[in-house]
Amino acid sequence: MNNWLLFRISAATIVAGLALTGCSGSGGSPNASGSPSTAPGTSAPPLSHTPTRSNSPAPTADAPAGTRPPTTTAPLGTPPLGSWSLQPMWPFATLAQAQAWQRAYRSGGHQPWHLDPEQTALSFTRGYLGFEEIGRVSSRTVSGRHARIGVARTGSGGGAAAVLHLVRYGTGPDAPWEVVGSDDTTFSLTTPAYGSLVRSPMVTGGRITGVDENIRVQVRQPSSAAPLGTSPCCTAAGGTDQPWRVPVSFTGARDPVLTVVAVTGGHIADVERFTVTAVRTR
Repeated sequence: MNNWLLFRISAATIVAGLALTGCSGSGGSPNASGSPSTAPGTSAPPLSHTPTRSNSPAPTADAPAGTRPPTTTAPLGTPPLGSWSLQPMWPFATLAQAQAWQRAYRSGGHQPWHLDPEQTALSFTRGYLGFEEIGRVSSRTVSGRHARIGVARTGSGGGAAAVLHLVRYGTGPDAPWEVVGSDDTTFSLTTPAYGSLVRSPMVTGGRITGVDENIRVQVRQPSSAAPLGTSPCCTAAGGTDQPWRVPVSFTGARDPVLTVVAVTGGHIADVERFTVTAVRTR
């Protein structure tokens, strides 16, 4: 074979090799479906969380980037109480108070009812809000560190006056339960926004379904036995998913988190339904 023929064969081989290299693409090895594989060290973007219609926002929602507080007290992906999405309403105003109770409980069994979400919910309605007639648990759902407890009038056969959302405050199997808000259906309190900074006077509002309803609003804090403020009685409301609006003034706020509670009743009891939300003073 002469030199000219060897040159032609070598050139053809080089061209064929270049063509095969171009067909392989530059986006990585193909996967089983024929599309390029994900580059090493990358992952698909996380799914976004949709908040529910509740005065205690979705417990697994993340704070915006750059605003997330430390999560040392929030195992299993639950934001810590005091973060943008979960506010400690009652019975403990701070994590330090909850931890002090844990130490007292471990040393002498002090106030074991803090470990029971039902008892904590009823103590919230009767002892904190002053709703003596709301003394019965109508439903209970506990999932990990979260509990939803329905509370109703004692002796009544009706449904819940409210469904309270509770979260374990702190770490360990003996972390106490803390009320953080309510899950609402036919009576909601959406203004002011959950966890927002407020001043007096304050406009409150939400939506309601009912007939001849009478709404009144109170502002409370755990360190005070009496309300910090109460709206004039009473604001008429009703219809199907209709908006309501009530102004309220308050004084004497010193706790970091306040409870705003709206109540409707007057047909068969003073408190037939209620809804709560948490706001901040600083």
